[in-house]
Amino acid sequence: MSTTQHQQMVEFFLGLQDRICAALEAADGGAKFHEDHWDRLGGGGGRTRVIAEGNVFEKGGVNFSEVFGEMSPEFAKQLPGEGTRFSATGVSLVIHPRNPHVPTVHANFRFLTKGESWWFGGGADLTPYYPVLEDVVHFHKVWKQVCEKYSPLIDYKKFKNECDQYFYLPHRKEARGVGGIFFDYLQGDFDALATFVKDCADQFNSSYIPIVERRKNSPYTEQEKKFQEYRRGRYVEFNLLYDRGTVFGLKTDGRVESILMSLPPTVRYWYDYRPEPNSKEEQLTHYWLLPKDWAEMG
Repeated sequence: MSTTQHQQMVEFFLGLQDRICAALEAADGGAKFHEDHWDRLGGGGGRTRVIAEGNVFEKGGVNFSEVFGEMSPEFAKQLPGEGTRFSATGVSLVIHPRNPHVPTVHANFRFLTKGESWWFGGGADLTPYYPVLEDVVHFHKVWKQVCEKYSPLIDYKKFKNECDQYFYLPHRKEARGVGGIFFDYLQGDFDALATFVKDCADQFNSSYIPIVERRKNSPYTEQEKKFQEYRRGRYVEFNLLYDRGTVFGLKTDGRVESILMSLPPTVRYWYDYRPEPNSKEEQLTHYWLLPKDWAEMG
């Protein structure tokens, strides 16, 4: 893997962070991202941007990082390639809206090397609390369309199914949200795959911002806000127990504040909570969180 290819992705991800932050600030209409530059002791660093207490976004982060160096032999065994020398660059974001009718969203696009091996990873997934079919279908259609542009190199159904499988909490026996796409260890023709990843990453704004604009002024009750905070607990559980990005960052001595910016600002844990039968809260787990071919609906 050449330095030129790595640098190409670094420059793209820096621009991607700018474009996403600009779109989110415009949708919020008030708050701006606070930026921190940080250095990693073992090599590299990043540019963390966090938005908080906005008109629309209660908390969110859009992080760029470029790190390199040596990973522990134990952790190296879990990844492709020989040796312990690695590099990684990418953008990772999580947005927690204030209004429970606006879904939480996560996306990540990254490029990694280890020894002579390299691969791409990434994807995006939606976590609504009070889902609307129009929104869920829109989100999935955007990702389906960009993936199908690159068929047969890219298999949308595979990425969609991998997302459903990955963002799943085994201890709860339920999905975190309504999915999207997810891919990892994507290897082959660098130029072709880099073109796909760039195109895919640049679809984030069109996948999410229209949903925000439709729902950000929806009225909501105190009870709906409390339910949103309760469901945010599932986000905490997944990110701390299963998320590969969290594990990778912590195992490679990344900046803890940047890694954990994905956690929501307020979370509520109710003991043995059971929603009212046939309520919207019950429908979330009984209908919406069950995998479906959303792009074919609506």
